[in-house]
Amino acid sequence: MAKIYISANEYCRRVFGCKVYKLALSAAATCPNRDGTVGTGGCTFCSSGGSGDFAAPSSFPIEQQIETAKKLLGPKGEGLRYIAYFQSFTGTHGDLARLERVYTQAARQPDIVGLSIATRPDCLEAGALEMLKRLAAVKPLWVELGLQTIHEETARRINRCYELPVYDRAMRDLKALGVHRITHVILGLPGESREQMLDTVRYVGGRSDGIKLQLLHVLAGTALAESYSRGEFGVLQPDEYYELVASALELLPPDVIVHRLTGDGAKRDLIAPLWSADKKRVLADLNRVLQRRGIGPY
Repeated sequence: MAKIYISANEYCRRVFGCKVYKLALSAAATCPNRDGTVGTGGCTFCSSGGSGDFAAPSSFPIEQQIETAKKLLGPKGEGLRYIAYFQSFTGTHGDLARLERVYTQAARQPDIVGLSIATRPDCLEAGALEMLKRLAAVKPLWVELGLQTIHEETARRINRCYELPVYDRAMRDLKALGVHRITHVILGLPGESREQMLDTVRYVGGRSDGIKLQLLHVLAGTALAESYSRGEFGVLQPDEYYELVASALELLPPDVIVHRLTGDGAKRDLIAPLWSADKKRVLADLNRVLQRRGIGPY
């Protein structure tokens, strides 16, 4: 292989000594870009579920959420170890004492080997950092930051409501805590060229411990869907996306963990690109392109 990258599966085997599954959970967090703290309406691409559409119902106690999420995995997930994954909305915004109780309850479950909390770089003030420090003392902690792009014009277009230096400061603060830092990047954002997308990947690769590459999904009920219906932008086609992912992987330093190569949108809400709904085919076709380019997981 011309380029070998470390997959999330391999990383987990190295850290935890076994295969680990993520359990999609909800801490019933909110978002500063919805409640008026920094903005309203949320990011233009974000679903009504705050990008946590596959999480167990937030009304369930955390122990029940965990058991429900295990059942969704079916037989393949029985008797294994899990990451408690809190993806929806902003996991360090709001009532921090309540959030910490939820996270701690999840972390103390015997078959939970680690926590993964998604948040925004502008929601890592001193109190949030102290909470994360305490959680990291209970179980290994991953913190996922929704950056999406380094380009300020795009950030304004998608209503991100923070500027790039805020991300840089967050990465430094999280590094000081010793947590595993993951950056979420969307490929195919309106108005961005191939070169701009790769610039974002290159930038993230120099600062983050891990990266998630996400194909832009247009979901019903979002501001992005309204823009798409007006014909204001188009979505990536399969070959465009596969070649873009391959180029992105070639740019990443060898120690950056690749946590995702594509992503899922709830099929009931997916407007475009419809080809992305067939995940098995997407992964098979993507792997063929990567193999042709001499790129493969460790």
